[in-house]
Amino acid sequence: MRRKNAVFLIGALIVAGVLYFKDDLETLWQGFHVRIVDYQPPAKTVWLKQNVDPKELSWFYHADQGTRTFGIPYEWFKALEQPTLPPLLFTRAGRFSDISYLARYGFIPDTVIDGQQHELPIGFAKGTAMLDANGAPWRNPRDKSDMNGIGLTCSACHTGSITYNNVRVVIDGGPANTNLFQLQKGLGLSLLLTRYWPGRFSRFAAEILGEDATLDERMELRAQLDLVLKQYAKIKALEDSVAPNSVDEGYARLDALNRIGNQVFALDLQRPQNYAAHSAPVHFPRIWNAPWFTWVQYNRSIMQPMVRNAGESLGVSAELNLIAPDKGLFKSSSRIDELFAMERMIAGQDGPSQDKGFGGLESPRWPDFFPPINMDLARKGGELYKKICEPCHLPAIASKALPENEAYALFKNPKWWVKNDIGQPLLDVEGIPIDHIGTDPAQAVDMKNRTLDVPASLGLTSSAFGPALRDVVVKAANYWYVQNNISEKRRAEMDGYRPPDVADPLAYKVRPLNGIWATPPYLHNGSVPTIEALLGPAEKRPSKPVLGHREYDPVNLGYRSDSIAGGFALDTSLRGNSNRGHEFSNTKGPGVIGPALDADQRKALIEFIKTL
Repeated sequence: MRRKNAVFLIGALIVAGVLYFKDDLETLWQGFHVRIVDYQPPAKTVWLKQNVDPKELSWFYHADQGTRTFGIPYEWFKALEQPTLPPLLFTRAGRFSDISYLARYGFIPDTVIDGQQHELPIGFAKGTAMLDANGAPWRNPRDKSDMNGIGLTCSACHTGSITYNNVRVVIDGGPANTNLFQLQKGLGLSLLLTRYWPGRFSRFAAEILGEDATLDERMELRAQLDLVLKQYAKIKALEDSVAPNSVDEGYARLDALNRIGNQVFALDLQRPQNYAAHSAPVHFPRIWNAPWFTWVQYNRSIMQPMVRNAGESLGVSAELNLIAPDKGLFKSSSRIDELFAMERMIAGQDGPSQDKGFGGLESPRWPDFFPPINMDLARKGGELYKKICEPCHLPAIASKALPENEAYALFKNPKWWVKNDIGQPLLDVEGIPIDHIGTDPAQAVDMKNRTLDVPASLGLTSSAFGPALRDVVVKAANYWYVQNNISEKRRAEMDGYRPPDVADPLAYKVRPLNGIWATPPYLHNGSVPTIEALLGPAEKRPSKPVLGHREYDPVNLGYRSDSIAGGFALDTSLRGNSNRGHEFSNTKGPGVIGPALDADQRKALIEFIKTL
C-alpha cells in the first residue's frame, strides 16, 4: 500500500512539475522543434520538356556559385546527424544530408540523369576551399587539408515540383516549395546536439578525423565547432532582436531582399545595426524568359542580370570582404563565371523572335497525364483573357486555344519592346502601382524606406538600400573581372549589355502568364493557394491557407491548402501576408481591377490558362 502511495505521490509531483513549468517546457520544445512536413516520396518523378538538355540541368542543379550558405564545410554537412533525440541515449540519428530527410524541408531529389540519384538534392552545391568565421583557411585538424564549402545555388529557389496521382512533376525555373528558415534552424540544432549530446561528437570526430585521431586533433575540431556555434548564436541574437517586426515565411516564401541586405550589410560588414526584420516574404518567382525582360528582378528593382545574380550569391552567404583593405575590399567567393553560365542556360543563345518566341528555358506545358483540357471552353476563356488579363500581362505568348495568327503576337508589336546596348530585344515589363493593384504593400514600401549605416571607406554612392546593394555587388563583380583579366568586351557580355540601374517603385512587376498554372501559390507573397481563389470573390479566399502541401489541384490550379502535419498556416491578417488586391468585383474600391467573374467565366479562364 505504501508502495502504491509512493508511486502515486511521485506521479503527482511529476504532473505538478510539468504544469508548473509548462511555459518553460513549451518554450524549450519550440526552440528545439523543427516544424516540417513528413513528405511521402511519390512512386515516380518526371521532367517536362522545357528546352534544356538533362545534362545541362544536372549541371545547373549543382553548379557552384561560391556560396557558403550554412557556414560549415561540405564534409561536416555529410557527417552531421538529424536534429532529433533518439529513444536511447547513445543511438545514432539519421543523416542530416539524407535525401528523404531534406525532402521534408521541400528539396527535390535529383534523378534527372537516367534515374540515378545524385548525392545532394537539387539546389545544393559542393564548393571549393572555404574560410572559417575568422577569415582563416578552414583545414582538417588531422591532415591539414582544405575543407570544401557547401551552399545553395540558383536552382534551390527556382526549381519547383507538384505531385499528382503519386507522380512528382519537376518544374524547372518554377518556384521552390522549400522552408529555408526551418532548414537553417534544423542545421543549427544538429550542430548544437553534436557539441553537447552524449556520443554525437565522438561519432562526428571519427568521421571527420578518423577513429585514431589524437586528443589534440579532437580538441581542435571541437574549437572549430565552438566557433561555428558562436556565429550561429550571433545570428540568432540578431533574429531575436527583430522578431517583433518579422513575419514567418514558411514554405514557398522568403524575404529574399531583406535577407540579402542582412547578410551583406550586417554580417559581412559587421554592423548589427543594419539587421532588418523579415517583414515582407515573397513567393519564389519563376525565372523562364526573365533574362529578356527590361527589369530582371521579380519586383522591378534591378535591371542588370549580373547585379541580380551576384547579389543573390552574396545573400546566400558567399564570402565577402568589406572590412579588411589589406585582403582586398570586395573580394568574394562568388563565381561570376558560373553565374553567367547559368544565366546563359536560362536565356538561351538567341534573343526573342517573332517565329519562336523566347529562347532558352521554356515555360512548362500541361502534362498529358493530367486531366485533359476542354478546348472548347479554353477558346471561350481566351476571349475573356484578352479583355481581362491582356491589358496588364500582355498577349499570351502561344496557346492552342488561340487562332494561329495570334501565336507570338506579343513579339510582333514594337510598342512592348526596347533594345539593349547591342540591339537585342527586351520586353518592357510594366510596374503596376500598389494603390491600383491593392496587394500587400510591405515588400515595396519596406525596400524603399530601408536605409543603412555604411562607412565612407566603401565608396558607396548612397546609404539607401537599393543603390548601396547595387554598388557593393558591382564592386564585387568588378573585383572578380580584374582578378581574372576579363576584357571590357567580355564584361559587357557578362553584364547582359545593360547598365546596373536599380529602382524602388511603389509598384509590382507584371509579366506574361505562360506557365502560370505551374507556379502556386499566388500573388507576390504567396497568400492565395489557387488561381480559382484568385479569380473568385476576394472575401472567400482562405484566410489561413496551409503551405507545405505538394499535392496539385488540377481543377482549381494550385496546391491543396487544408491542414497538414508540419505545415505552415499563413495568417493573411498580418502585414506582409495580405491576400487582398487583384480583385474582380462589381463593387469598386482599392484593388478592384475588373468586374466580378461568375463560376462559368472562371472555369473558362482556368481552361485557357492550362494552355499557356
